[in-house]
Amino acid sequence: MITATKVEALLRRGVVMPCPASVEVGAEVEPERIAPGVVIHTGCKILGARTSIGPGSELGAEAPATIEDCQLGQKVALKGGYFSGATFLDGANMGSGAYVRPGTLLEEEACAAHSVGFKQTILFPFVTAGSLINFCDALMAGGTSRKDHSEIGSSYIHFNFTPHQDKATPSMIGDVPGGVMLDRAPIFLGGEGGLAGPVRIAYGTVIPAGIICRQDIAEEGTLYVPPSSPESRAFRPGAYRSIDRIVGNNLTYIGNVRALQAWYTHVRKLSMARDRYDAACHRGALVRIDSILDERIERLGELSERMTRSIELARTDATHRLPVELIAQQQALLDRWPEIESRLRSTPPVDLGANDRDAFLQAWRKAIDGRSHTDAIASLAPDVRQAGSRWLQSIVDSVSSIWTASPRPANT
Repeated sequence: MITATKVEALLRRGVVMPCPASVEVGAEVEPERIAPGVVIHTGCKILGARTSIGPGSELGAEAPATIEDCQLGQKVALKGGYFSGATFLDGANMGSGAYVRPGTLLEEEACAAHSVGFKQTILFPFVTAGSLINFCDALMAGGTSRKDHSEIGSSYIHFNFTPHQDKATPSMIGDVPGGVMLDRAPIFLGGEGGLAGPVRIAYGTVIPAGIICRQDIAEEGTLYVPPSSPESRAFRPGAYRSIDRIVGNNLTYIGNVRALQAWYTHVRKLSMARDRYDAACHRGALVRIDSILDERIERLGELSERMTRSIELARTDATHRLPVELIAQQQALLDRWPEIESRLRSTPPVDLGANDRDAFLQAWRKAIDGRSHTDAIASLAPDVRQAGSRWLQSIVDSVSSIWTASPRPANT
């Protein structure tokens, strides 16, 4: 239900609407969650009881914008499009034609130009996306400032759906333990290219324009040159080969999201307490992280279910026979999934990396005094950042080791 009284309440609060008669505000929206001075342009829709819009933000400057259950920090600009179930921290911005779905988190000054699609997407501070991009189910970090940032070139795609019709495909461009410290080399994904998930890309990587990357890049500072195309071979949906890297990358991704959850719980909580809009963004970010964890565990579970059919095909279809080692990999995922799922849904022990965590937090409480989050990070001594990264890496390792420690034949 849309109510004119909510528009009137926002105007009384000092929200700026050049054409208030064209703006729709849901009856469930709480006016006090929208800061005085926010600018809402012609044709915009504000929906959702969890919507919160911080000071200096602007909606619909280029085209009408629909905001549904989103949280915006200070000076966020969403210039046109559809935004649902997403959180945008200070200075984040997106051009018109955006299509942003739940599970999206853009941190400080992360931005995108026009016609960009995000879903279950995490961009760390300063990460920049061009135009005409579909970048779902991915986390990207890297860079140190607005002038030294990771880049997604225009017309870029993260391919997150396989010919087997599964979506156990999250890709990690950078990581959480290093990325949150804002001191790692930026990553460059050249335009008119793509990543075929799930892949892991190291800091300092350059993937030139026009290239599809289908493999992990583990060495930092790499200019990627794709290998020659393999010879054609028979393909049948549901007949998997080695799954070792797929499962390993999924667990590493989940481990990094768990580390980000701990970061928001212990660190961001202290630097996002400026006002009610900050607090709403903090809560919103944790909701996004929870939804990403649920999604990734569910998708990995769906992959495990597919192993029954894959093993059957490997044993009965002569064109899809596999070495016993690869069948054992698939059987291990199928057999161990209930145990793996239980561990993935459990929060990592609170004492993981406790000494490094406590040392970091002691310095952090001093660093945030009067500083923005990014400025506070920049003020930390190298040894403090290293302690923080070790703490977060211990969380990642506790999750990724679930699969590497499994009793199965080695990958071939």
